[in-house]
Amino acid sequence: MARIPKETVDQIIHHADIVEVVGDFVSLKRKGQNMWACCPFHHEKSPSFSVAPAKGLYKCFGCGKAGGVVQFIMDIEGTSYVEALKYLAKKYGIDVEEEEKTPEQQLAQNEKDSQYIVSSWAKDHYHRLLLNTDEGQGIGLSYLRQRGLNQTTIKTFELGYSLDQWDDLLKSATAAGFERKYLEKTGLVITKEDDQGQDTGRRYDRFRGRVMFPIHNVSGRVIGFGARTLKPNDKTAKYLNSPESEIYHKSDVLYGLYQGRQAIRTEELCYLVEGYLDVLSLHQGGIKNVVASSGTSLTDGQIRLIKRYTDNVTVLYDGDAAGIRASLRGIDMLLEGGLNVRVVLFPDGDDPDSYIRKVGDQRFKDHLENASQDFIQFKTDLVSREAAQDPVKKAEAIREVLQSISKVPDPIKRQVFLQQTSQAFSIDEQVLISEYNKLVRNASGKAAGGASGSSSGVGAGGQQKAHSPQTTPNAAPRPMSPEEEAEALMYGASPEDLMGGGGDLLTITKEDLEPVPDVLEQCEREIVRLLLLYSPQPLAPDISVAQYLLQQLDTPFKTGVYADLLHLCQEEMNQGRWPEVRTLIQHGRSDIRALVAELATEKYELSPNWTTHQIYVPRELDLLQTACDNAILRFNKVNVERALAEHMEALRRPMDEAALDEHLTNIRLLKQMDNQLASLLGTVIPRAAM
Repeated sequence: MARIPKETVDQIIHHADIVEVVGDFVSLKRKGQNMWACCPFHHEKSPSFSVAPAKGLYKCFGCGKAGGVVQFIMDIEGTSYVEALKYLAKKYGIDVEEEEKTPEQQLAQNEKDSQYIVSSWAKDHYHRLLLNTDEGQGIGLSYLRQRGLNQTTIKTFELGYSLDQWDDLLKSATAAGFERKYLEKTGLVITKEDDQGQDTGRRYDRFRGRVMFPIHNVSGRVIGFGARTLKPNDKTAKYLNSPESEIYHKSDVLYGLYQGRQAIRTEELCYLVEGYLDVLSLHQGGIKNVVASSGTSLTDGQIRLIKRYTDNVTVLYDGDAAGIRASLRGIDMLLEGGLNVRVVLFPDGDDPDSYIRKVGDQRFKDHLENASQDFIQFKTDLVSREAAQDPVKKAEAIREVLQSISKVPDPIKRQVFLQQTSQAFSIDEQVLISEYNKLVRNASGKAAGGASGSSSGVGAGGQQKAHSPQTTPNAAPRPMSPEEEAEALMYGASPEDLMGGGGDLLTITKEDLEPVPDVLEQCEREIVRLLLLYSPQPLAPDISVAQYLLQQLDTPFKTGVYADLLHLCQEEMNQGRWPEVRTLIQHGRSDIRALVAELATEKYELSPNWTTHQIYVPRELDLLQTACDNAILRFNKVNVERALAEHMEALRRPMDEAALDEHLTNIRLLKQMDNQLASLLGTVIPRAAM
């Protein structure tokens, strides 16, 4: 495998701004010195994902993901260290010189990278066919022109065309050196099977005679294709998509997000449409903050993608009543995901693509602004019209609206929606609240499999209230299960230790049973932390924190990762550089990167209001001499205690008089050292208190 020279790696890391890179994937907001967002790696509704620009690292306090700018690309893209560096190099226009590799060597890097490579090649192949062949120009390009798409849009979205031949792509890819198995894994080529499911040895292109819409992930890599047939009276599906693969999961992809993510963040709004051409026409018309679910039902993964960039979604409907009805569940999911949802309808059965071509860009934008309405209000109007004067239908309509309101996580928004619904249906608000609570309780009961459990409802005035399961006072203690006894004994406790004075079982959490962290390891950790955070800070006119700590260390570290990190800090010093988080967070070893991120990240910052109110709170930076002294003293004391314990243990074994005297002498010396260290640390217990 080719290597990237260290000089190039250093250049990439130097230029890569972590706020800029992370900002391509999530919408960051400043709070104090750091930037915050909802984590892109797990589902959450309040931000726990932090980016520290000064340190060049990110950390999620929810799921624990952490690292530098290279690690972020590795995590978000699921790619290798080298591929992450290449991504950043491309972003910042840095040339990466590698040894020339044959297509076979490229494919051999790993399965996923091979699928990315062959998908990118196929995208370029289809694009060339669209622009440079008679069939591509006469059929594919002609169709795109008829739909009003210009050359810029075609290039931006890298549209293409597949020849109406059985195996054009297969032959071309094979000639270029690509292995068939990757063509099959990405779904570009299909293997013909007989009636018994056996491979007949015949293979052919999945896409033939179709306009090709490459599907990109959020970093711009091609992961699949959508394809529209242009044959009249074709019995096959009008649209055909790539099958699921290792790199393409349609439930986690939104068409147009790569091209529109910056506009979504800037506008703080995402327009959600259904088809590829809707995205293309709106993007060309200057509405770039648009994405499509590509004809699939909206999924949780797609909703989380939108929420990375904005909390506001406007769904664009084509006005067909049956289509709107089928989409209501998807909008309920948007509400449940914590998004603010609005709706725009188009007249005369138009869809977004046809309407913008009919009325032009400006009138279309005016329509988006004037016709936009809140989804709850929209649904209320829709179902109330359907109910007309039928009381039974009206009651069902109210329940449908309440069902959507129950998906809204914000209690204040729920209260407002309940008031609006009360007015819209001319029904007493308290009756509405009572029915709402009944729906919530029923939903909670079903979710718990019929068992009683906690649920949330709305009290008078729409206030949230909790329903807790009843507990029986003075209930007999439940016996410990064999698993609990085994777990307790594993951590050094007996079943009797777990019982209270009256024989009741004490409440024991998993944290209570966790083994106590190794004290020496904690001491080593603290020294490394101080080195990372404060190396250049002066303790005296001629000595820095790094110099002081490294000079004081006489005993080698025992814990592997801390010893390795200490060695890296020493190497940086030997090279005339201070150990820095920005540098070490990019290390090739994942455990080093994770440790540096963990040590350098603080969840909380001191509020500036303390200074405003003239309340002085000492910072660690102001107490560095004390922090360094204590770290070294504790480290030395733990090592002395360990040596003392080893000599005490040796006394249990048979030995001659000379060996015994040696151990006793060492014990006396070590005990004196231990007392001196305890005195310096202020941990000696006065005799009067004993």
